Amino acid sequence: MMRVGIFASGSGSNAENFHKYFKGHDNLQIAKVYTNSSSAGVIDRCKRLDMACHVFTKAEMKDGILLNQLKNDCIDAIVLAGFLLLIPSNLIEAFPDRIINVHPALLPQYGGKGMYGQHVHEAVMANGESRSGITIHLVNEKYDEGRFLAQITCEIGPKDNSETLAEKIHELEYEYFPRIVEGYLMRD
Repeated sequence: MMRVGIFASGSGSNAENFHKYFKGHDNLQIAKVYTNSSSAGVIDRCKRLDMACHVFTKAEMKDGILLNQLKNDCIDAIVLAGFLLLIPSNLIEAFPDRIINVHPALLPQYGGKGMYGQHVHEAVMANGESRSGITIHLVNEKYDEGRFLAQITCEIGPKDNSETLAEKIHELEYEYFPRIVEGYLMRD
């Protein structure tokens, strides 16, 4: 059984989606949620769903304490689901090609430090793009530069704004992110 840890910084809607998608899966389970924010909504969501949750600090992520926790929890892969911190090299080395992120735009455009959530959607709309989407990719030492696993697009209509675009992007994440992760992790 492959054990996956979910990293989340916000409300945890993608973490909940993963929990539901993989509940009862024969080969893969969401073992625990990890968050860097003691006030993140994902903590309450985990309590409601009876999911294990661990809160850590940025310092613990960099100095190896989090890595030791992941090893103690027997985590095989990590999914970033609305996680905003840059992943340090100690985690990338410990989980080579086993840290997966979703970005709410079609990379390489609209990626990098500070490009997350509404910031991305506002930039896409400000540039008059006719389409956007999600990029599911492996994580390396730089924001949003890891190898792409999938890109799924959506059209931006004349009546769309950054809020309606965000809704479209969330729908793509909920539908495709768990399936792409499953296909990638179960490929061997």
